[in-house]
Amino acid sequence: MGKEFPLKPFAVPRVHTPNRCIKTKIPVPESIPILEQMRSSEPRSMQGQPPILWHRAEGTSIYDPYGNQWIDFSSGVLVTASGYGHPRLVGAMSEMLQSGVYHAFCFPTEIRSRLASKLSKIAPRQLKKVFLLTTGSEAVECCIKLARMFGLQTGGKQKNILISFENAFHGRTMGSQLAGGLPGLKTWLGEPDPRFIQVPFPDEYRTLDNSFEGFERSLAQQGVDPERVCGVLSETYQGCNAKMWPVAYARAMREWCDKHKALLIFDEVQAGFGRTGKWFGFQHLGVVPDLAALGKGISGGMPLSAVIGREDVMDQYGPGEMSSTHSANTVCCAAALANIGVIECENLVERAARLGQILAEKVLRIQEDSHGHIGRTDSVGLVAALQFTVPGTQEPDPDTAWEATKRVFESGVMLFAPVGLKGSAIKINPPLVISEDSLREGLEVVQEAVRSVTEAKSIAETHPN
Repeated sequence: MGKEFPLKPFAVPRVHTPNRCIKTKIPVPESIPILEQMRSSEPRSMQGQPPILWHRAEGTSIYDPYGNQWIDFSSGVLVTASGYGHPRLVGAMSEMLQSGVYHAFCFPTEIRSRLASKLSKIAPRQLKKVFLLTTGSEAVECCIKLARMFGLQTGGKQKNILISFENAFHGRTMGSQLAGGLPGLKTWLGEPDPRFIQVPFPDEYRTLDNSFEGFERSLAQQGVDPERVCGVLSETYQGCNAKMWPVAYARAMREWCDKHKALLIFDEVQAGFGRTGKWFGFQHLGVVPDLAALGKGISGGMPLSAVIGREDVMDQYGPGEMSSTHSANTVCCAAALANIGVIECENLVERAARLGQILAEKVLRIQEDSHGHIGRTDSVGLVAALQFTVPGTQEPDPDTAWEATKRVFESGVMLFAPVGLKGSAIKINPPLVISEDSLREGLEVVQEAVRSVTEAKSIAETHPN
């Protein structure tokens, strides 16, 4: 279970730079009644983020109503690729709202046609068809559904096993959590479903055998007949650690799926639209999946997701048999088209690759400064993960991760709460439009926060009295 940040105002050092400003206690005393009202009105699950009221945003800056300013290292959980308030997105959404057609169910619209066509053009040519949805979980559920139907069509009722990976996160709906690999999120499901099998992710850290033979061995140990597998589903990089498959592993998996008539499915909800320094994360691996689930960075902030895939797989259902009430919402489609246009015109894919080199180098230095409390860092493009562990072990250390996160946002850099195993990984993922100066400044804040928190812990551990 995650944690709640306390609502007791705490005096923090004043901060004032062109990109950051902290001049009140955190949380701000005047904000406490609003935060308490939210806690009384909403379920506990909504109480896990820093107790800061987002009031307005511009570019890569977040502001509260009280004069405080943060550099955004969250992208609203990897969503706001083109930053906040971009005039191209605001104008496109405003124009669509003024038309009065801000909902159309599945009735045809020009904006839907344009977005589907655009996605088809930027995707590899094998992924010809596009299905627009609302959330990443919904897109993953659709991929699972298509894979199971594909298995039924090609191998009968027994070809119904979906392979996914340990420590994976695919969403919070039932199918996506059956496929997920974090045990703590699956207790509500009861007994394991034998049609959903997890195998070790080749992360070169917690999995000692990262060979493709290790994948095959894991299936054999669990009694899985490869001919019963309808699909293999994986995040392009794992959300809990920012780690991608090794290239050789990915290419062997592509061959294995072809051999056994199983679909290769990539969950690109976090990785797509330039985040990794390429349009799609799987382009680093030299393989093309049969299906890909897209979301988050697709629209710059509006609720939209998509599945792109092979024509024969996507066309398994007839008219009206695969739809969603808010599929291809017109305002969201307008935002997505504008967002993709910004990514193209402002060369944000290339920018993520270039700035990603700075991020990769810095997180290694942060690890070196952590007094052994960061066991692993991974980085690709403008996303990185710092995995906090008990020094000398691989045991997750959520307390240190949360304490470091608190120190970071009190210093004017916005992070979301730690994620992954027991909530022990800090993710760094600024909007792709971030300037090099802002990136470097924010990373210095993270480094200093980690250094001070872990130094204090190290001293306490060495001299407990």
